[in-house]
Amino acid sequence: MIRLVSPAALRRLGILGMNRRNITFIGENNPRRNYQLVDNKLQTKKAALERGIVVPELYGVIDHQFQIDRMVEGLLDKTAFVIKPVQGSGGKGILVIVDRDGDNFIKASGAVVDAGALRRHTSNILAGLHSLGGRNDCAMIEALIDFNPALATYSYEGVPDIRVIVYRGVPVMAMMRCATHASDGKANLHQGAVGVGLDIATGRSIAAVQHGHLVTHHPDTGASFASLRLPDWDAILDLAAGCADMTGLGYLGADIVLDRHRGPMLLELNARPGLAIQVANQEGLIHRMTQAAEIAATAADHAGRIARARELFRVPETAFPPEA
Repeated sequence: MIRLVSPAALRRLGILGMNRRNITFIGENNPRRNYQLVDNKLQTKKAALERGIVVPELYGVIDHQFQIDRMVEGLLDKTAFVIKPVQGSGGKGILVIVDRDGDNFIKASGAVVDAGALRRHTSNILAGLHSLGGRNDCAMIEALIDFNPALATYSYEGVPDIRVIVYRGVPVMAMMRCATHASDGKANLHQGAVGVGLDIATGRSIAAVQHGHLVTHHPDTGASFASLRLPDWDAILDLAAGCADMTGLGYLGADIVLDRHRGPMLLELNARPGLAIQVANQEGLIHRMTQAAEIAATAADHAGRIARARELFRVPETAFPPEA
């Protein structure tokens, strides 16, 4: 049975809807001319490297169909890699290869694909099958993240990532997205991944949801989300908030992964981050955005904005039931 919530209740909870997000926060804070920097993953990577921000290693870029055969030959000496569209969104078109079986390649799900499948997938990327607006695209090939083993039980067949919403340089809300078998190793909530709301002050878990419903354990590994607390939390907030200056965007989502050896690493940026993060945190965004605007207007610098956000957005209670 579906339980409907009244518009008045949604306003009281501070739930941000799609229209207000697009008109008030994106339309007024994100200059159109700056979109290209985040919509194009190659430009994002280049800008990040110029600022000394750590990003996944780039193996190569495929611009034209005639380059695909040479690409496959070049990947024969690689054990693991990721092929993704430069202008993709929502996790579409990302192919993750985690191992080899002779001349074949093994996906995160365990499925085996051959060189012909890699060629077809890359050709589809170039044709724009997975890209924003369906326009012709390029394919980029990156190293597979060797993610922090402390997070190994919180994700299945994929890499967990951390999404931080940043408003006017202030980190306002965060969640970890945990891949599942149902999501085919992807970290996107609409594909079946688990979203774990995170306390901005400490990086510990607040609540976890899958398909819009509260969960307490990972559906595949059985790991309890109640005990999750992210390492390198200071560095994660510093990296996410710093992306506002890099892009010139007032409202953005920064996707970050924790590498075993290199620590927090910028995966990609989003000028139109989704709103499911509110469900994962069991809290609306609007009240925090109002406070963030005040922080941005009064804090002395980057460090001051983060410190004030950690103070104001601290969540003392979690939605997890007491463990027996």
